Amino acid sequence: QVQLVESGGGLVQAGGSLRLSCAASGRSFSNYAIAWFRQAPRKEREIVAAISWNGASTWYADSVKGRFTISRENGENTVYLQMNGLALEDTAVYYCAARFMNVARTTKDYAYWGQGTQVTVSS
Repeated sequence: QVQLVESGGGLVQAGGSLRLSCAASGRSFSNYAIAWFRQAPRKEREIVAAISWNGASTWYADSVKGRFTISRENGENTVYLQMNGLALEDTAVYYCAARFMNVARTTKDYAYWGQGTQVTVSS
């Protein structure tokens, strides 16, 4: 069982930056791949980035490549999402999710979810 808590969301102007954190508790965090998803109003939840259990493999949606960076500190049981060059279309609730070992790209592949943190980008 893994419990996840996101933080770091907020209101930022277009072009600005935010760093989201996903703090995990429970057993064997270092065995779990972590992904960040987001859901904008009236849209489906979509994957943004993912990182494997050991950090050796990462994946990004095309819409965020070059702007967002996912990283993890297993010693701190935390995964980060550094978001630079934020745009209006990045406005959404951001969720972190966990699954055993390797990354996957759909919501149904992830068993554990946080409660989400709101990111709002203004013009």
